[in-house]
Amino acid sequence: MTIVLPRSAPLATGRLLSIDALRGLVILFMLLDHVRETFLLHRQVSDPMDIASTEPALFFSRTLAHLCAPVFVLLTGLSAWLFGEKYAGKADVSAFLFKRGLFLVLLEFTLVNFAWTFQLPPSVIYLQVIWAIGLSMIALSLLVWLPRWLLLTLSLMIIGGHNLLDAVHFPVESALHVPWAILHDRGWIEVSDTLRLRTSYPLLPWIGVIGLGYALGPWFARGVEAGFRQLHLLIAGSAGLLGFVGLRLINGYGEKPWAVGDTSVQTLMSFFNITKYPPSLLFIALTVSVGLLLLLAFERLQDRRWIRWLTVFGSAPMFFYLLHLYALKVLYLIGVALFGLNQGSYFGFSSVAAIWLAAALLSIALFPAVRWFSALKARRRDIAWLKYL
Repeated sequence: MTIVLPRSAPLATGRLLSIDALRGLVILFMLLDHVRETFLLHRQVSDPMDIASTEPALFFSRTLAHLCAPVFVLLTGLSAWLFGEKYAGKADVSAFLFKRGLFLVLLEFTLVNFAWTFQLPPSVIYLQVIWAIGLSMIALSLLVWLPRWLLLTLSLMIIGGHNLLDAVHFPVESALHVPWAILHDRGWIEVSDTLRLRTSYPLLPWIGVIGLGYALGPWFARGVEAGFRQLHLLIAGSAGLLGFVGLRLINGYGEKPWAVGDTSVQTLMSFFNITKYPPSLLFIALTVSVGLLLLLAFERLQDRRWIRWLTVFGSAPMFFYLLHLYALKVLYLIGVALFGLNQGSYFGFSSVAAIWLAAALLSIALFPAVRWFSALKARRRDIAWLKYL
């Protein structure tokens, strides 16, 4: 089968091509992880993972997915800077970030949560990555007015310092329980006797990541030489990885300790077993650094056909997000109807290999719809609401 790419997709420069390609790659990692959460729910993993009970293939699959949220949020900040360069400036950026942030929060409470639960009215609303991105965008709508050096400093301070707050907790009866559960302490918010909110993605660290992405925007400005940008991506990505390795080797600040296991594989797994909820300093250092190095690699490989294939997914991320959630839910219900609950109280696959195969087939099946929507966005710039997807 020949895959035809949309001529009108927003791939005008190598710079933008690399951004969409990186977003497309982590979208596929996200798809893999959500297939796991749908069809391997009987073998759920903890955060951080339990090395003794998690097989290497499952650990590797979950660790790949760690890239998704940090890269999404980082590129959201970077794309906001590019939006400001393309249009009138900070006023337009601030207004767009605020409106789109509210739109994403609304989506999390409605279409996204329903896709996970298929329950109306809901008894639980999971405040996950779309909620975190939406609130981060609202925060960035205010932070864009800061001088770049101050925004960068503040972002790095949040990323590096938020783990100092890990021991701070507030009981349910405290007036600070709800805001702190939203900002940093993953937990439950009791709305009523019939509705609870789960703050799966505490917000504070993600504000640091989106601010960092915005502060890196000038590296991608029109007229900036590719060599200059690529050198800075290499330095920043390498420095972040060295910082991660250095702190991890000494079991330093920012993460739960690692230990030598019975095998070299278990030791390696323990070393890279990092905390996502909320994302620790070392979680952000590792994933953002890898993201920057991938951005560099994709810019250098921009003429490869598979890069252009990735950009199709990356050019319509919100559309793909909603589409794949509903596709997975429908497939799960079909599986239950055909085969019953074959994994205890769940329907699911028996191996990680089956998860990878299902994710690969689903990415191929969804590609035409994503390609169509990507072309529609590029062609119909007169339809204002399309830019929110």
